[in-house]
Amino acid sequence: MTLQQGLTFAIVATMMALFVWGRLRYDLVAALALVAAVVAGIVPPDKAFSGFSDDVVIIVATALLVSAAIAKSGVMEEVVRPLGPYLVTPRRQVFALVLAVIVLSTFIKNVGALAILMPVAFQLAKRTGTAPSQLLMPLAFGSLIGGLITLVGTSPNVIVARLRADIVGEPFRMFDYAPVGIAIAAVGLVYLTFAYRVLPKDRQGGASMDAAINIENYVVEAQVPRESPLIGKRVTEVGELDEGVSKVTTVVRDDVRRQRAHAGMRVKEGDILLIEGEPESLERAVVRAGLQLTGQREEDAPVEGDADEVGTVEAVVTGASGLVGETHETAYLCDRFGINLIAISRSGERITQRLRTVRFRPGDVVVLQGRLDRLPDALKELGLLPLAERDLELGRGRRRWIPVVVLAATIAAIVSGLLPVAVAFFTAAVALVLTKALALREVYESIEWPIIVLLGALIPVSEAVQTTGGTDLIAGWLSVATEALPAIGALALILVAAMAVTPFLNNAATVLVMAPIAASLASKLGLRPDPFLMAVAVGAACDFLTPFGHQSNTLVMGPGGYRFGDYWKLGLPLSVIVVAVAVPTIAFVWPLAK
Repeated sequence: MTLQQGLTFAIVATMMALFVWGRLRYDLVAALALVAAVVAGIVPPDKAFSGFSDDVVIIVATALLVSAAIAKSGVMEEVVRPLGPYLVTPRRQVFALVLAVIVLSTFIKNVGALAILMPVAFQLAKRTGTAPSQLLMPLAFGSLIGGLITLVGTSPNVIVARLRADIVGEPFRMFDYAPVGIAIAAVGLVYLTFAYRVLPKDRQGGASMDAAINIENYVVEAQVPRESPLIGKRVTEVGELDEGVSKVTTVVRDDVRRQRAHAGMRVKEGDILLIEGEPESLERAVVRAGLQLTGQREEDAPVEGDADEVGTVEAVVTGASGLVGETHETAYLCDRFGINLIAISRSGERITQRLRTVRFRPGDVVVLQGRLDRLPDALKELGLLPLAERDLELGRGRRRWIPVVVLAATIAAIVSGLLPVAVAFFTAAVALVLTKALALREVYESIEWPIIVLLGALIPVSEAVQTTGGTDLIAGWLSVATEALPAIGALALILVAAMAVTPFLNNAATVLVMAPIAASLASKLGLRPDPFLMAVAVGAACDFLTPFGHQSNTLVMGPGGYRFGDYWKLGLPLSVIVVAVAVPTIAFVWPLAK
């Protein structure tokens, strides 16, 4: 091993450790890796920012814009809504939702497809009494397997196509992934339609809190006024106000002393109670006890407006939200947006501190109160995904079909060879702005800038692993390890390795690290690189075991009330199925022998 190879491996290993540690954002970790690579001399200074001009960055960014435009149009909700009367059982609902998200993920980025259909899933759950927890995880997994079918369905496919161009001189085309992706999607659809039963169905939140949807349990913060009938009673009696109220978790007295509630404690005037329970039950309990919600800061005035102008909305905090790491106070929600935090739900954790001091995390579900004409813009700017039925403006009229037409024209241009993929999607983004299907402000908000930074920074680092001979060295070790295996065994090993690394390294980073190694291994074994690259794409896109390996999994964690172990229950068998289906299918479609 040379000094440069040693430095390269040290940088990659440190980068992986920082990803696993999780204290630094993945885009910052990637930037640090790039800086270290330049300082170490393994990435030339004039090549440091070459990744940002790479086609893959343009494709990922513009594919996100197309996804956002289709989500805003509301077309998919309009298409799915007429099926509602027929989707009366959980099995039918899972089948229809997973099928819809697979089809949608084929043409737009999978996390965008999931965001479009999550509100539809909540409508079905609310209307039929199905637990949302039985619908959301199958929907998230369906978006992952649907993204395998085409070039633009998921980031790993785009990156693998670009790396194949470097290795064999020609990238994968739009539908080269389809035979393998369709096979996996078909078997995955059947599995999810029946296996959803392993998911918990007792984490349902009941009906709505105004427009809120079923969530596990919320915590609200309410003050005891002078006229409240609760004064002098034990705090345990709050739980008797309504069947769905769990308990008072914390009492804040004199606005300073925070005490854990216990059976002997009696309620006093001015106490602030943190009450846990189902949304609708909390609403009834607050009314019956004459309490006043105090989710906002005391010095903030209440939201102004008539009753029909002020409303509440339930939303999930996404990984890219500007609220992550902030509190209600530090985010200045009242000052900047005129909205108040009414309640919060966090999967697997009981909240016992004042709502104004809770630091938001990805997957948290919040109830916000504000003027109905200001809530849509506030949600977009904060990076929150609304979960209630979207009666807000979604681009009504003939213009709503423009994103669909633009997407169809883009795919036609790519398939016919009229335009390269990057140029076609960039043209689509420009067309969406010109036709006002997306405002310029929405364009910049729709791009996941952390992903763009990650890709731009890691592409030169990935290339350094190759140019220093690091990939050949690792491939040599792997070829020794696979000597006793048949060629298809080596293929399975690469797929499983990519699948195992993805939860810790991010799927885009997994491809950038694993694809060159897989291609080099194929060369040392005297096999074609295509099936090995395809195996990396499939493995990197299929993280069904953790809530953090892919944004789709994180997005449903809070709304579904899931815990870490729930992903294993549904995801481990699905992972085995993917390996069992993908390996022989890849070997059949992309022959191993030269």
